[in-house]
Amino acid sequence: MSTETTASVSTHILDTSAGRPAGEVAVRLSARPGRDADWRALGGSATDADGRCKDLPALPEGTTHVRLDFAVEAYFARSEKKQADAQQDAPANRDSGAQGVFFPEVTVTFAVVPGEHYHVPLLLNPFGYSVYRGS
Repeated sequence: MSTETTASVSTHILDTSAGRPAGEVAVRLSARPGRDADWRALGGSATDADGRCKDLPALPEGTTHVRLDFAVEAYFARSEKKQADAQQDAPANRDSGAQGVFFPEVTVTFAVVPGEHYHVPLLLNPFGYSVYRGS
């Protein structure tokens, strides 16, 4: 929750290839107090069954930039097996070789101002992703 001196961040992930939320994805949050400052790891969480990360750490006062790191490779490894089992005619590694996912990690960096809340949804599929500032 933001205050007048800090910003706050929330996120969720939708797997657009499956048309459902992406659960159990590890998310790390980092922040820095200026463009040239070093990143400070604040902690992390994982998405719930609804694809939401409800317990990300609070941002420290003076934060100007935030970074969210999504570890999506393990999620796709789990969901790929489930999808292949459910759809026997759909190859597990279609068009992707033995690795199964093109982007094993997604990193999103954005600027923040005090007093604002930033909801950053990640729309995800094995071969691409999109992010935006939500509400």
